[in-house]
Amino acid sequence: MKVLITGGAGFIGSNFVHTMLEKHASDQFVIVDKLTYAGNLRNLDGAVQNSRVQFVRMDIGDPAVVELARGCDAVVHFAAESHVDRSIEDASPFLRTNVEGTWRLVEACRSARVGRFIHVSTDEVYGSVAPDERSTELSPLAPTSPYAASKAASDIFVQSAVRTYGLPAIITRCTNNYGPFQFPEKFIPLMISQALAGQPLPIYGDGRNVRDWIHVSDHCMALDLILRKGKDGEIYNVGGGCELENIVIAKKILTTLGKSEDLLHFVSDRPAHDRRYALDCTKLKNDLDWTPASEFDAGLAGTVRWYQENKAWLDETRSGEYRKYFERHYTRREETLAMSGRIAVK
Repeated sequence: MKVLITGGAGFIGSNFVHTMLEKHASDQFVIVDKLTYAGNLRNLDGAVQNSRVQFVRMDIGDPAVVELARGCDAVVHFAAESHVDRSIEDASPFLRTNVEGTWRLVEACRSARVGRFIHVSTDEVYGSVAPDERSTELSPLAPTSPYAASKAASDIFVQSAVRTYGLPAIITRCTNNYGPFQFPEKFIPLMISQALAGQPLPIYGDGRNVRDWIHVSDHCMALDLILRKGKDGEIYNVGGGCELENIVIAKKILTTLGKSEDLLHFVSDRPAHDRRYALDCTKLKNDLDWTPASEFDAGLAGTVRWYQENKAWLDETRSGEYRKYFERHYTRREETLAMSGRIAVK
């Protein structure tokens, strides 16, 4: 099989590349990534040197992407702007990449007659759910943030291509991932990197927001199974079955690193911060016999070790533009929120 992977230098995409190279010795891969702030070629060390891998730096909105799709048996589409806070600050890149870019890729797949298109989406398209509820694949879409809205829109465009053009596409919606190579603006690597530096861990609101966590390796294995055995036109929820409050995870990280809980620092909450996401993954279990393999505490400990052992990678990602982002969203958070019109200046 020859597979085109978009966003392959990002967090989940790069983990997927490494997993597929190890698992499928005869497969070939074309990796496309724009290399924005969250795309890092160092994530693909050992992969881009492989003779079965071709790396191309390209925006998925570039019409030339159709040429890369020609001859490919499948496309796995990870490329996306994905951070909620950045979407609140400026939604324009999310519209360009997540919506327009996805549609450009759909057209490329149609033109190149690609046999399977996997559109990697998120549980955030369902919006917040009550404590006794779980979102199924048939649940209505109720996105809250501009990021989630852009992903919901891309899902709908993919579904429209399935129904109108017969595009052989599958949509996956996954819960929060954690593991190696995750950019430190996301919650778990943010907590780890701050704790490692002995700096305050910024916690939104009361820290009681609940997410379902899945190790990225489990997500990659689910995607591989769906790629090879999933049914065209279907949607599959992918979850870790591990619901935890943010504050609980932050405390686990501090305990793992032997740091004091005095480092916990509560900051003004994210606007319209969804309280809880939870997925019903019965369909994936029943149809494809998939369940996650990783236990959270062990997976978290391994993730902490990875960041400890990859200090150069972490220092590089936390420099430059990231420092400006951190300053805006945490050090000067009240001012930033006030400028967005969400709160009054104190």
